[in-house]
Amino acid sequence: MRILVTNDDGIDSVGLHALANAMRPFGEVMVVAPATEYSGAGASLGTLTFDEPIARPEQIEALDGLTTWSITGPPALCVMYAQLGSFGEPFDLIVSGINPGQNVGWSVYHSGTIGAALTGRNRGASGIAVSMGFNGKDVEGQTWDQIVDGMIWETGATVASQIVQAMIENPTAAPVVINCNVPNRKLEDLAGWEHARVGSEPPRKLVTGTLVEADPDELGEVFHLSMDWGAAGQVVPGTDAWLVRNNTVSVTWLGHLSETTPDLAQHDGVQSRLDTLFAP
Repeated sequence: MRILVTNDDGIDSVGLHALANAMRPFGEVMVVAPATEYSGAGASLGTLTFDEPIARPEQIEALDGLTTWSITGPPALCVMYAQLGSFGEPFDLIVSGINPGQNVGWSVYHSGTIGAALTGRNRGASGIAVSMGFNGKDVEGQTWDQIVDGMIWETGATVASQIVQAMIENPTAAPVVINCNVPNRKLEDLAGWEHARVGSEPPRKLVTGTLVEADPDELGEVFHLSMDWGAAGQVVPGTDAWLVRNNTVSVTWLGHLSETTPDLAQHDGVQSRLDTLFAP
């Protein structure tokens, strides 16, 4: 079993190190992760078509004994190159995380943690994305060290280990993606786990985006983009966000694009416009 561990927070993330070390009992583990943070990159491949990414072997004390590479690109690019054979034979399993901050609701569209797992599935390997909540901490205006202070990484790593062991013991017929969100508590303080559906909204969302003019003496005529968070909202019982908020591990199976699409005849306007465009 070859296991690739990656993340979207960069090669120096403590969450990445905890996850990689937890994978050691299950097979040959390699870490290939972005050289810098790529949070919110989704399944982006970055500037793949313009510049060749740089791969650099790393020596990280916390990952002693594991082959470790950093890539100047987002996590999906790390996975794609790994599955193309850049680091030996393609991997059997992609494990991504541990992300500080839950990836629930709309965030599944944008998460680089999940984007890596999705890319793995597209390249023939199941992917597991692992994230942890903040316990309601307000993250605006905090430094990275303040954001991750108090993260109980071992809880997320333990939960991830159980999922990986189960996937190895009972492999699926086709590659799948599992999105796992773990409350930031000690394992014994968790209420348990449940299957969840993806919520329609995250527990808290951005509500406004504003252009703020920068100092023209410093930058010229440019504007900063300023975004404001709304208050914590209501979440629907049974969704991924609701479970994490209620101290429960959320496990979600993420589907993929299907060849089955709605009949365009159900939308008369689209059909009419296209018929007219291509009329003889």
